[in-house]
Amino acid sequence: MKAVVIERFGDPGGLEVVDLPVPVPAPGQVLVATEAAGVGGVDAVIRRGALAAYGFRAGHVLGSEVAGRVSAVGAGVDRGWIGRRVWAFTGLSGGYAEQAVASVDDVLELPEGLTGAEAVALGGSGVVAHFALERARFTVGEAVLVRGAAGSIGITAVQLAARGDAGVVAVTTSSAGRGERLKDLGATHVLNRAGEGGPEAPTGFDVVIDVVGGPRLPQFLDRLNPNGRYVAVGVIGGQPPADFGVRLMDSFRRSLSFATFSSDTVPGPDRQAVRSSQFADAARGDLRTVVHEVLPLDQAAAAHREMDAGEVFGRVVLVP
Repeated sequence: MKAVVIERFGDPGGLEVVDLPVPVPAPGQVLVATEAAGVGGVDAVIRRGALAAYGFRAGHVLGSEVAGRVSAVGAGVDRGWIGRRVWAFTGLSGGYAEQAVASVDDVLELPEGLTGAEAVALGGSGVVAHFALERARFTVGEAVLVRGAAGSIGITAVQLAARGDAGVVAVTTSSAGRGERLKDLGATHVLNRAGEGGPEAPTGFDVVIDVVGGPRLPQFLDRLNPNGRYVAVGVIGGQPPADFGVRLMDSFRRSLSFATFSSDTVPGPDRQAVRSSQFADAARGDLRTVVHEVLPLDQAAAAHREMDAGEVFGRVVLVP
């Protein structure tokens, strides 16, 4: 089968298409014939080599979520799964391939009316957005800022905050055009990447959901209202300064909170329940997915170049 591997960590030129044996599902796993594979921010972070300490090595197959039909099952798995269209979480590897394995506990049947591309634009990111807002203890009427809102996590977080009757749903993004698209999804105010907007822009927030991280994170901590909560869900802009916690301590009397969030800490059944509900909403048109572009598998490097250049709105999807 064809698969995309990291031959060299760094720029997208280090990605190569190679031939690999079709994986055999182990006990408790299913094999999925890939219809669509999501290209996520974590894939870019891994490709750059920023997570080398976690054991990623050359030859690693990128990709954490796919959609397609189950073609085989491992021991102990109900054979009734064979032939069903599913979304599947493959961990932090294996998705950029014509066939991928996943634990049956991380597989969810797709509802009618939801395409594979739509499923991988929502499946992983929607859960992060949902539980990040829950971790932030978001309540009706609060002012929310989604930093880095043009990606699939941010797009869903904007919609969920708007559906939850936030008083303000502000976003940071790189252009007026993207800002208008985010307003169409529920944003009320558009800020630039530095967090600056027009005279009507809010100056403080009760909740910040941050996909970006990077050197500007401390200045966004300063935008929290008293008792404000900041939840970092990604570091696509790099690690924040090592001393960013000083900003929290300098604001001690304002009772600010900072948290990181990974959906890995949410019990599997809870993730699947939220994902199933979001898939049903998306199939009905009540929750919108945004697919930036669909590219052939052998164009994975081009997809990563677009991400690195900040040109992606929504999610890029690869197809075999």
